[in-house]
Amino acid sequence: MTTHGPVMPIWSCGGCDLPWPCPTRRRELRAEYAGAPVSLALYLGVCLVQAAEDMPWAPAGALHRRFIGWARQVPEM
Repeated sequence: MTTHGPVMPIWSCGGCDLPWPCPTRRRELRAEYAGAPVSLALYLGVCLVQAAEDMPWAPAGALHRRFIGWARQVPEM
């Protein structure tokens, strides 16, 4: 179990206080959903919708980049 879960409704990381998903949680999610990129995208999409409801002041583009934009990128070594 990770300590890098979201603290709602502000969607910060419970482990490091960075915006969630933080770099550590992104690595964990890549490992958890290895071989299942569609499932990862669906999970992140659900999180994006909830975050948009919780933070209506946040720009949609910024939320998209934060929750979904990183998922198709090649992970950094």
